Amino acid sequence: MQLEELWKPMAWRAWLATRRRPRTVHPGSRFWEVDAVRGLAVVMMVIYHLMYDLYYFQITDAIFTVPFWFYFQRTTASTFILLVGISLAILYQRTQARGEPGRVLWRQNWRRGVRIFGWGMVITAVTWLVLGPRLAIKFGVLHFIGVSIVMATPFLRFRWLNLGLGVLLILAGKVLQRGTFDWPWLVWLGFEPANHVYVDYFPVIPWFGVVLIGLFLGNLLYNGKARRFRLPNLSDWPPVRGLEWLGLRSLTIYLLHQPVLLAILLPLLRLLEMAR
Repeated sequence: MQLEELWKPMAWRAWLATRRRPRTVHPGSRFWEVDAVRGLAVVMMVIYHLMYDLYYFQITDAIFTVPFWFYFQRTTASTFILLVGISLAILYQRTQARGEPGRVLWRQNWRRGVRIFGWGMVITAVTWLVLGPRLAIKFGVLHFIGVSIVMATPFLRFRWLNLGLGVLLILAGKVLQRGTFDWPWLVWLGFEPANHVYVDYFPVIPWFGVVLIGLFLGNLLYNGKARRFRLPNLSDWPPVRGLEWLGLRSLTIYLLHQPVLLAILLPLLRLLEMAR
């Protein structure tokens, strides 16, 4: 192309298009769809917790009276936990591709699991002080994700076995829900005592089954470097980029979203009371 032709608008755009590098997935990069779906789950989580706050302040009880919100919460939690398994599978594949020994991944997962579990214990301490021992979060989603990252490490290389075990654990959870057990030290596994009251509760049975199914899907759909399926590249679309941004910061948002919601709601509720 001649230099003077670059001044022509159409020629300039065409020339740029031929030199624009497409976004590709390298071994150390991320799959945009995984982060975007996690970001969508973050949005759903904030919406659900906003509804819970409105119930707590006696604005609406829809969260417990409208069936939609039960399925909304289950879908949100299942998405988060399914992505734990998918992400672990992708991390395992990339570790294998780099030829790193297994102990490196064990150590990495152990550190991640302990860190996330530690944040879960912070949530336990805060809710114990604010809500009291009866309603304190004793084994919530952060506790579970921390434990599941460590527990999942021996299963990373399996595919169909994980699917089978995952389904069995989910079915076992359905069975456990029908009974009560006087074993309070096993609540984290899924053995609930009578009159068990909880705000946030994710026992290993059945939820570890969802992680195992996530491992199955991660090994089925990805090989570490690339997808095993075709997907249009939507990563440059602003809404998707926004969801990716949220997905990359899911832990931070989880820890901070309730204080932010309360900081917004409390002044609004005070204004409503003054207006009456």
